[in-house]
Amino acid sequence: MAENQPENAVWWKTSTVYQIYPRSFADTNGDGIGDVRGIIDRLGYLAHLGVDVLWLSPIYKSPQDDNGYDISDYQDIDPLFGTLADVDELITKAKEHNIRIIMDLVVNHSSDEHPWFVESRSSKDNPKRDWYIWRPAREDGSRPNNWSSFFSGSVWEWDEHTQEYFLHLFSKKQPDLNWENPELRRAVYDMMNWWLDRGVAGFRMDVINLISKVPGLPDGEQEPGHEFGNGFPLTANGPRLTEFLQEMHREVFAPRKEAFFTVGECPGIRAEYATEVTNPDNAMLDMVFQFEHVGIDQGNGKWDELPFDLLKLKESLGYWQTQLGEAGWNSLYWNNHDQPRIVSRWGNDTEYRELSAKLLGTVLHFHRGTPYVYQGEELGMTNFPFTDINQFQDLETLNHYREVVAHGGDTAAAMNGFRKFGRDNARTPMQWDGSVDAGFSKGTPWLAVNPNHEHINAAQQVGDPRSVFHYYRRLIALRKTDRVMAFGDFEMLLPSDSQVYAFTRTLGDEGLLVLANWSNEAIERTLEFARADMVTVMHNYEDAPAFDSALSLRPWEVVVYRW
Repeated sequence: MAENQPENAVWWKTSTVYQIYPRSFADTNGDGIGDVRGIIDRLGYLAHLGVDVLWLSPIYKSPQDDNGYDISDYQDIDPLFGTLADVDELITKAKEHNIRIIMDLVVNHSSDEHPWFVESRSSKDNPKRDWYIWRPAREDGSRPNNWSSFFSGSVWEWDEHTQEYFLHLFSKKQPDLNWENPELRRAVYDMMNWWLDRGVAGFRMDVINLISKVPGLPDGEQEPGHEFGNGFPLTANGPRLTEFLQEMHREVFAPRKEAFFTVGECPGIRAEYATEVTNPDNAMLDMVFQFEHVGIDQGNGKWDELPFDLLKLKESLGYWQTQLGEAGWNSLYWNNHDQPRIVSRWGNDTEYRELSAKLLGTVLHFHRGTPYVYQGEELGMTNFPFTDINQFQDLETLNHYREVVAHGGDTAAAMNGFRKFGRDNARTPMQWDGSVDAGFSKGTPWLAVNPNHEHINAAQQVGDPRSVFHYYRRLIALRKTDRVMAFGDFEMLLPSDSQVYAFTRTLGDEGLLVLANWSNEAIERTLEFARADMVTVMHNYEDAPAFDSALSLRPWEVVVYRW
């Protein structure tokens, strides 16, 4: 822990963040799309759960090409979700429940319908031309480089009017902003200050480590047989990223007396650099989202499934706990709007759904860092039983399917990948009750509700003290008061055991021991850990075993002991 950051100096170190995907949370006007008023109406539920922060996925004005991550006005709300007055009311009423609001900051790119880009593409001598990344064709008429978009195809789109290409790492309707331009950066900082002045508590920053590209935008490495090259190493964690993040902190957060919250989504970031970025002495970000652990079951690309390997998970999470154990800070998550449901991915979503959901929650929340709960995770919501490509709405999924079809690929294999990893798994509507469409909307939901909502829903679980919901309540409450859970050192136990996830957290003379059987089988182990003063803190079965170094755990059993 940095010298100038005592453990009580920042509120988010004992907080739990709850991510809301607004279009799928709660619909109040019957159009089938969730809205801000739906969030307001459910604040009582969120306060009962005990979360401290709500992270809202984008609700700004947008053509909705990528479900709001293509923003056409950073300082207004899309009518799909409501109005600025609704957001002001949400901020005010959330504070009454001791809940803060953070916004999703998407400033690697904007929508091509943003006034900035409309001006930029109007002529080569427009003052905002350099607010985006434009390049002429190469001498042979080809694209400026060979990079592949995250959403399939090339990163370059031809503009007929000005006879140049613009860069888009994602959709062609999401042109990349040019962070080399100081006027662009000033406009972004002004917008961020405008939101902080309205009362938001900070920002989750979308792919923020892509804002600094390698100068010259050279070709990426291109594997034989591939149409495009890999530009990712030339866009992630670029040469001016530290400078840009420190400037942002200096211009937006440093002048304010309040402690704000910043988390940067940083695909491909190394633990060493993440430590530098999250060290408070360096004045950049409070924490980052890294993706190493959620890639352990993916092979050659996102859609290529590998068997789950607990050893790989322990190696990854243990490494990040150690690397960020002193100067930095971890963000802890299984789920978000881009990841499939964790109980279906790495748990057992049939016979042991509740037990495995509780185990997954326990293992995550007892690590050092700030935990994130994605809407429905606290209920043990599962992946959707997709059977047809027409059931998907996600741009990434549909683009990849078209690419597979165009190249005569294996569509059945593609569908298996979509069912396992597709982003729509996380985006099905929140399951509030067992009624038609799960109480999400009185209209037709924009994306189908999971048919298992009749027995997996909030109404049923809030009334059941043994439910996944109430188990998460206890996890969240414990972090607020338990100094060992919040600030203790981490040590992995049994690192070569392929079924048991075990670790300790220690602070002074106090400690916690977490033991989790990550399997469908009962197991027995001998644990070289002998103490006589162990007290049970958390357990997911009705009865909790007394501590014994001759360890015996039932399927998907997790127990936490204190000394």
